[in-house]
Amino acid sequence: MQYRTLGRTGIKVSPYCLGAMMFGAQGNPDHDESVRIIHKALAAGVNFVDTADIYGHGESEEIVGKALKGRRDDVVLATKAHLPMGDDPNRQGNSRRWLVRALEDSLRRLGTDHVDLFQIHRPAPDTDIEETLSALTDLVRAGKVRAVGTSAFPASDLVEAQWVAERRALVRFRTEQPNYSILDRGIEREVLPVCERYGMGTLVWSPLAGGMLTGRYRKGREADTFRGTYGFRHLADERRLDTVERLLPLAEKAGMPLTHMALAFVISHPGVTSAIIGPRTMEQLDDLLAGAGTALGDDVLDEIDAIVPPGTEVGRLDMAYDPPAILRPGLRRRAPQERVAA
Repeated sequence: MQYRTLGRTGIKVSPYCLGAMMFGAQGNPDHDESVRIIHKALAAGVNFVDTADIYGHGESEEIVGKALKGRRDDVVLATKAHLPMGDDPNRQGNSRRWLVRALEDSLRRLGTDHVDLFQIHRPAPDTDIEETLSALTDLVRAGKVRAVGTSAFPASDLVEAQWVAERRALVRFRTEQPNYSILDRGIEREVLPVCERYGMGTLVWSPLAGGMLTGRYRKGREADTFRGTYGFRHLADERRLDTVERLLPLAEKAGMPLTHMALAFVISHPGVTSAIIGPRTMEQLDDLLAGAGTALGDDVLDEIDAIVPPGTEVGRLDMAYDPPAILRPGLRRRAPQERVAA
């Protein structure tokens, strides 16, 4: 496996990062099998593992901790904090109060005294970025964190954080974790160029577009059933299904499964460091690892561009981040008395 440098940290990581979201009750409840999946990925040369406190409310971190006993020094270990870990309104967010506590909890579950990458899982518009960076700086200086990063941050937030870090002599965000796939190319417009400008590594999530690019969900097949069970509306999005029908023959012509083409596509971008793969079963891991050496020629990349133009998105991935300005009508509508034209 050809290792890449994670931004300008000097840390070498595999182009596939093993995502641990599916380990535990929300994916594979068999801890022993999940540990075997992690061990097989490590044996194949994957040295980058990404989890989060919210995955199974700590269960994923506990499984990862079991798997890494005796192997910790050989793995670049990443986790995340921000999303609610209880009913207490202070057990979430990007405040110093919560991030310090969240990291301590994660370290305990992971069975280690430090993580290599501690990421802010989502932006928090109600928290000053200087507050967050100051807390992260202290965690780095305490030796509990080696590098810090973000996830799903808009380009403008990434730039602001870099400026604040420079002006206040605080630790800089060294990585960003956005969603990216053939169907979800919006980050090519600003996020990836900003990351390249500031020397940030990127580990992209959902390179298979939330399951759409496995080839399993086709027009008139399982998408509606899956949507009803799990609430993933994107699996029944006609625009996305139509695009998959156009991509499948392209992958076949290129002599590879759609999954391999999809992963090779995202790691071919010069701004992408690693693609996060999230297998639930050993069979899924085997399929993904089989495509680790796949490279796409310009002819295939050109045809993908013709189907999904650069910087565009086909429909919307359900798990994609939307800022409060989009989610909260009150932030984009004037008060009734202010709507009257002068």
